[in-house]
Amino acid sequence: MSDAATAESCTPSDLRIEPRNLTFVRTMPDERFWAKGDPVETHYFNAMSLTFPEGERFFIDAVKHFRNLATGKLAEDVKNFIIQESLHTREHLAFNKFLDPEHYPIAEIEAFIAKRIGIGRSRPPVAHLAITAALEHFTAIFAEDALKHADDFGTRSGPVRDLWMWHALEESEHKAVAFDVLMRAIAGWPAWRRYVLRVHVMLVTTILFNMNVGHIALRLLDADGIKGWRARWKLLGFMVSSRSPYRRTIGAYLSWYLPGYHPWWHDTRPLMTKWRERFGGGEAQAA
Repeated sequence: MSDAATAESCTPSDLRIEPRNLTFVRTMPDERFWAKGDPVETHYFNAMSLTFPEGERFFIDAVKHFRNLATGKLAEDVKNFIIQESLHTREHLAFNKFLDPEHYPIAEIEAFIAKRIGIGRSRPPVAHLAITAALEHFTAIFAEDALKHADDFGTRSGPVRDLWMWHALEESEHKAVAFDVLMRAIAGWPAWRRYVLRVHVMLVTTILFNMNVGHIALRLLDADGIKGWRARWKLLGFMVSSRSPYRRTIGAYLSWYLPGYHPWWHDTRPLMTKWRERFGGGEAQAA
């Protein structure tokens, strides 16, 4: 089956992408190392959070450029994707404010993120969209893992945990939007060229995503006195450990490389039901 045909057939026709205008972290979290008291695990996810505001804007702009190709249900999904990503930007900006800029090199990290994302923005629009689809694959498989392992995201600090679970739920809902728009954008390409684009972009994105997040995590760890090879070893140890999303999502990650792949090959709707009961929708507020 071609990529273009798969994009039309695999996103569930009854899928609801529902923006939830919720607020979470508005006071200092109870624990600096909110991920089970572990500085390495905490700073890995803090590093991801620091990338989200610029990253979400990157995703929105990539999809907006091609939104004229989205018709019917996909057009509605694109609209709700943009709203969800905008809300995620707002909430992670609020969370990131509690990373003490006098203790951590936040300004330098933000400049690094802006520079790296600027490289992606300099690519042609279809490459920008393909990078977005690849990164949305990462967020989707990590989101599924997060929803299965919610206890990884904080102990006493309930709002922090809720932030990550809400974000994971909505990433699961809209995980195919950028991919479906990409498939429409390149529908006229030969099947082999569509496949080569997906594989090439994912290989490059995998390397750069992990280098960038790792670099930021190491900067945060350095500020807490975990430095040099000791920090690198500890970070690598987390990333290959059984508690890491990498170990738990390797199969889902590799599925991207199969011809005809579509994000909804991994049907997460039963898992999402539990968290929809938790967060609801509309203007409801998180507890």
